[in-house]
Amino acid sequence: MASNHQRNDRQRGPDRRPTGTGPGPAHAAGAGHRRRLEEARAEWLWGWHPVLAALANPARPPAKRLLATAERARALQAQFGGGLTVEVAETAAIGQILPPGAVHQGVGLRIPPLDAIALDDLGADPRGVLIMLDQVTDPQNIGAIFRSAAAFGARGVILQDRHAPLLTGALAKAAAGAIDQIPHAREVNLSRALERLEALGWRAVALDGEAPDALADVLDGSPTVLVLGAEGEGVRRLVREHCDALANIPMPGGFESLNVAAAAAVALYEASRPR
Repeated sequence: MASNHQRNDRQRGPDRRPTGTGPGPAHAAGAGHRRRLEEARAEWLWGWHPVLAALANPARPPAKRLLATAERARALQAQFGGGLTVEVAETAAIGQILPPGAVHQGVGLRIPPLDAIALDDLGADPRGVLIMLDQVTDPQNIGAIFRSAAAFGARGVILQDRHAPLLTGALAKAAAGAIDQIPHAREVNLSRALERLEALGWRAVALDGEAPDALADVLDGSPTVLVLGAEGEGVRRLVREHCDALANIPMPGGFESLNVAAAAAVALYEASRPR
């Protein structure tokens, strides 16, 4: 079925105007359209560390709006220079502008979200560890996983495109700036993504509480993709089948399981140990 955009083009017929990329009104209209799209994509970040990391990241598009208390504004301008445009506001006023419940620590930043990078670029230099999240959707968990990935030196995070939220808001707050330090890719089909990573020299290990082998025994020091699934369902069957090994995290305390963020932190620590 044709998209609405395609149908509208056909209905306009021969009277529709060209949208060329050369100089003149069409080019100006195109630039304005891109600006409007970027403005529409802008999302809020809040919290001191997420905002600092976003402002310091040269890969970020320009900020659309920066709110701060007077004290935070002075600290920001001391770090980034007097050319930084900051709207000074009271703590309560910032809270009214941001989404309900945002623990903003005196700063809020409206900025387009980070773009994902291509999987082939993320995996082009096979060494260390990548994290792949299979249908993990909770923003707090994903943010905490980014934070652990930064702490233990992971090379990147791979998200399932149709289910993972944008790296903004509560997710960015939980990541404490790590989303601007750790690159990420988004893939629709994780099984095919694992095939491509295997061709690039990566070995995939899925965490599975029912696996017979402990993670420490499965890791061999080779470039590794740690695959974690959503709580309850875990890593889906087709994704598991594309992994080289399954492994469990031993829990001698007898507790049934860890949540996915805690499991990721333990797995990243184990994978970061010399082999």
